[in-house]
Amino acid sequence: MEKVKIGVFKCGNIGASPLFELLFDELAEREDIKVRTLTTGSKMSVEDIEETLPKIFEFNPNLIIFISPNAAIPGPAKAREILSNRGVPSVIISDGPAKRVKNKLEEQGLGYILILGDPMIGARREFLDPIEMAIFNSNIIKVLAITGVFRILHQEIDRLIAALKEGLTVSLPRFVVDTDSIRDNSDFQNPYAKAKAMAAYEMTKRVAEIDQKACFVEKEKKKYISLVACAHELAQAAARLAEEAREIEKYADTLVRKPHSKRGKPLTKTKLMLSPTADEETYRRWLETL
Repeated sequence: MEKVKIGVFKCGNIGASPLFELLFDELAEREDIKVRTLTTGSKMSVEDIEETLPKIFEFNPNLIIFISPNAAIPGPAKAREILSNRGVPSVIISDGPAKRVKNKLEEQGLGYILILGDPMIGARREFLDPIEMAIFNSNIIKVLAITGVFRILHQEIDRLIAALKEGLTVSLPRFVVDTDSIRDNSDFQNPYAKAKAMAAYEMTKRVAEIDQKACFVEKEKKKYISLVACAHELAQAAARLAEEAREIEKYADTLVRKPHSKRGKPLTKTKLMLSPTADEETYRRWLETL
């Protein structure tokens, strides 16, 4: 296959959404893929899905990535139904609440990556305005990037791209990203840095719990305003802690970088002043897991 065509469909927003398609073409130089992105913006209704999602098939994608909060609710559920009936390998990227349809996703033949530390926002009108929304998302993006969640995402998509290029059967990912995933899959060399990253991720999981309560359980204004403010303060603290973890690696000159080559194969380096080299072991491992 000369170029793998990837369709990305975004419905609503989670922390993994805004930069997703840039994760596997960070220099805009890859020659082995073509990407098209469609979005319903912040809306997530069945109508929005039905109007927008079918257009992704006009691109004739070899792989579809669907990103949405809570893949269990009606709008995303309609998207899952459409994808499951079209025969294109599809992966759902969602947050913690989607866990309750994990078995359904497998029955529908869909892959999934569910990120427990990608929390819902404090969506109360007395608190949330456009600037607060942007700051919250920037904090969550920082945690997901530094702790290793974005690394997991782009390497899983790179693995699928490699399979499609090699003409192999695609084995879709099906897993939940919990704190153990950060411990076992992160690139941190220093154990204290890894511990700080795990702590930051645990904090964002707690943000999800607090905002869930504030938005859907607590009815008294004085209580739910304090709760959403609390959750957003916790998200900011998590971002600072994640930054501390990355700084430890920088001070020791052990920060791992894994850029893509023009043909999409993984490269790697740890020392700042060195050039990246081919990571043949990772590429071989991708193909062995198919």
